[in-house]
Amino acid sequence: MERGTVTAPFVFDGVQARLAEAAGFEAVYMSGFGTAASWGLPDMGLIGLGEMSANAARIATAVSVPVIADADTGYGNETSIARTVALYERAGVAALHIEDQEWPKRCGFLEGKRVVPAAEMVLKVRAAVAARTDPGLVIIARTDALQPNGWDDAVARLRSYREAGADVVFMDGLKTRDLVEAAARDLAGIPQLLNSWLVTPTEARQMGFAIYIHLGVMLRHFADFQAALQELRDTGRVHVPRESLSVEPITRLLSRE
Repeated sequence: MERGTVTAPFVFDGVQARLAEAAGFEAVYMSGFGTAASWGLPDMGLIGLGEMSANAARIATAVSVPVIADADTGYGNETSIARTVALYERAGVAALHIEDQEWPKRCGFLEGKRVVPAAEMVLKVRAAVAARTDPGLVIIARTDALQPNGWDDAVARLRSYREAGADVVFMDGLKTRDLVEAAARDLAGIPQLLNSWLVTPTEARQMGFAIYIHLGVMLRHFADFQAALQELRDTGRVHVPRESLSVEPITRLLSRE
């Protein structure tokens, strides 16, 4: 992940990951939001380490490209981090991120988040770095402090997490382009992950972000599926392009033929 900006679309199952790989993406991002949604649940801390690490393993098994995985808060304090890192390493991920929210956590773009003291998260970052047995595993430290605590605290936290050994830092909840640009400016020189749909991959690279995870495809997936269901309910039909009227292409994809 040192060859410029890595763009990784959100996925939450093996077929989505395989489609992303076939489309030419050099990495995929296992979304905690999407993983929870696949259980019919909101991203509010309702699934835990077992479900998340198992999904990471399914996705990593499905593709040969690196998998960047959401590991929520690490599922405990610094004494629990070693098990989290071990299970994600066993799952085969290339990178994981832990965040500084209190548990139960909330999706980074929702209001009402609460964060632990920065010193507590520093201990968790140090524990994650110490726990990895694969030196190539990328440890990403995320802060959700922007909404509850403001900009200055969020930036200070990410600087301290980097000093604690995080390979990459991640400020979530950047809801405007101005905030994306401010993160690039105020944390210049520190490898950053960007979670946004407000800039293009080229712009993210020009701003200096190391990793760019893109939510847009997942949102489109939900919107298109909902629209197709409404069409079937209202008309009794679903329009499918003629070239897609076969299960053979997806079967070949899944069979790696």
